[in-house]
Amino acid sequence: MATNRQFVLAQRPDGVPDDEDFDLVETDVPEPGPREVLVRTRYLSVDPYMRDRMREGESYAEPWAVGDALRGAVVGEVVESNHPDYEAGDTVTGNLVWADYAVADGADVVAVETGDLRDSVALGVLGMPGRTAYFGVTDVLDPDPGDTVVVSAAAGAVGSVVGQLAKLNGCRVVGIAGSDAKVEYLTDDLGFDAGINYADADVADALAEAAPRGVDAYFDNVGGDITDAVFAHLNVRASVAVCGQIALYNEEGVTMGPRKLPRLVETRARVEGFLVGDYAPRFEEASERLAQWVQSGDVQFRETVADGLENAPDAFVGLFEGENVGKQVVRVEAEFDGS
Repeated sequence: MATNRQFVLAQRPDGVPDDEDFDLVETDVPEPGPREVLVRTRYLSVDPYMRDRMREGESYAEPWAVGDALRGAVVGEVVESNHPDYEAGDTVTGNLVWADYAVADGADVVAVETGDLRDSVALGVLGMPGRTAYFGVTDVLDPDPGDTVVVSAAAGAVGSVVGQLAKLNGCRVVGIAGSDAKVEYLTDDLGFDAGINYADADVADALAEAAPRGVDAYFDNVGGDITDAVFAHLNVRASVAVCGQIALYNEEGVTMGPRKLPRLVETRARVEGFLVGDYAPRFEEASERLAQWVQSGDVQFRETVADGLENAPDAFVGLFEGENVGKQVVRVEAEFDGS
């Protein structure tokens, strides 16, 4: 059997994570027990919410202890199965460890069929990010045709799909991203009506031009100063979907900014946080509709791919520096001789 490489949390990060917070250890390839499968990793996902699991304290996701294996969404090949629903060669996805190989209960993985698309889309537009966008738009924001929808982190895995779904609903869409190249991607490739580069523009002033009739719906991926700026433009009865707060994940204390709640009194806006896991009974619905839109060309997507398990920490840290366009995945190389 080959040696298995696996990442564990070496220490709790202080601010932005760095290499010292991750430890790549070598173990034996695990053996599956009853009703378990051994999965060889093809792609693994890195996502901003993982930063919250690296700190102590309460969160919606249980924190990792120092020494714990890091975990995330993985798509891979079953190389050995003790579960009746799977056999060697099947492609599955599940929440597994950052490793070359992982063992999982067969009930904790699902079969993947991506057609002509590569397997990694099961971690992106057809996976958790795509489903987050789908339910965030259809159930939480629920915009009407003609509404102005603003999306932060709009060139990311979730935001890029949010904007396209809002366009399919007949909305005017304004995306906020961190570079001119990303803004160009939003407007030229994805069909957004306007884009704002927060790195070299005053977002509040830019929104006055990009959304002259105000903001009817805001999909919030970042929090912080960008969200403060958007709140100033909310219309009466606006809706806000709070999906992520990446601007705050590396803060060690509570960041106190301008008090924006009075604006909600004035506008009677509705602000709702949500977790995609709450919609688990409807995942199949979301995946089927997203697949149809991808196949028809109505929803476009990009991936940023890092090669090699050893580069997973760098890919993760890059999320906080805005290095990715679309979904960030890690392509893992591993060999298995079947013995």
